Amino acid sequence: MAYVIAQPCIDVKDRACIDECPVDCIYEGPRKLYIHPDECVDCGACEPVCPVEAVFYDEDVPAEWSGYRTADAEIFELLGSSGGAAGTGPLETDHPVVAASPAGQLQT
Repeated sequence: MAYVIAQPCIDVKDRACIDECPVDCIYEGPRKLYIHPDECVDCGACEPVCPVEAVFYDEDVPAEWSGYRTADAEIFELLGSSGGAAGTGPLETDHPVVAASPAGQLQT
């Protein structure tokens, strides 16, 4: 299990979680930030600093955002583990659930 960044992050990407993460496992996509589940150490440092309350422990993601439980993991299936976000740069694409989300709208 790992932490997950859900819908409230779309088109916000505050980055406070990136600054707080001690293991550099939060990657930036075009519209949302993603936590690499294989690099996350479940410390929870990212959760309290998120100003839009988009970070959840995997099992605690609200039902209306359940698609985000797998989005963070699935986006890295092709990329694998790079050993940290800082040296990778922004991701080229978002997960389909993120890309399909209307711009500037909080979905519930």
